[in-house]
Amino acid sequence: MLLIKEPAHGDVLIVLQPAEEVGEGAAAILASGALDSVQAIFGGHVDRRFRVGQVVAQPGPMAASADTFSIEVVGRGAHGARPHEAADPIVAAAAIVTSLQTIVSRRLDPAALAVVTVGAIHGGSAPNVIPERVELRGTMRALQPSTRQALHDDVGALATAVAAAHGTRALVTIERGPPPIVNPERESAWARTAAERVVGAPNVVPFGVTNMGGEDFAFYLERMGGCFLRIGAREPGGEPAPAHSPRFMAAEESIFVGAAVLAECAREASAQIARLS
Repeated sequence: MLLIKEPAHGDVLIVLQPAEEVGEGAAAILASGALDSVQAIFGGHVDRRFRVGQVVAQPGPMAASADTFSIEVVGRGAHGARPHEAADPIVAAAAIVTSLQTIVSRRLDPAALAVVTVGAIHGGSAPNVIPERVELRGTMRALQPSTRQALHDDVGALATAVAAAHGTRALVTIERGPPPIVNPERESAWARTAAERVVGAPNVVPFGVTNMGGEDFAFYLERMGGCFLRIGAREPGGEPAPAHSPRFMAAEESIFVGAAVLAECAREASAQIARLS
């Protein structure tokens, strides 16, 4: 509606993308060819750390890569009363979990922000039986491609070596998710100009946090310039709450602010692109 009332200089595509939470929607949109002629892209995420009317539009890292791993530890089962007859995958899995925590604390440069989290452990069916297999599943996050690759390498190497030290085997599978979001300078400047027009310069605020969450908008930025924004979603008098928490609910007014800012991003970007061409 806003763009119909005040059109941009060039064509604007509005992307209604599914499957962001599983990290597959943006890749599917790109594969469709619908964005092949697009020269810049802008998107946003509501955020209750900021009040309605505040917007974050800045260059640099805004989200981390989000990859998952699965480690199947294969040993030899036995009765819990005779552990010497087993190659215990539960003990090996416990040692692997502890060892994985040393990747960030001891193997990476402290300036290289990263996270390795084991979020699920499955193994065994009875308190007095040592099982044959245990599965670990977790996530890896990084803000730089080199750090991301180091995590992949170290998770596999540590799991394999620790499992072997316990007389077991580790079968490691890594699934790549979205890469990091790093907003480029040029398009971020366009987005900031647009946001200032809509909400005023004092309300365009710094992000102020390191976000290790993932966001598949990153796939778009691998193909074209753009900017991913944060749209304030905390009602007056409301308390900040992180996304994916039971207390998170975006104030509905944030929808209107976000729409107005994105429409203005389209106008500003199309005007800048017209000047450059």
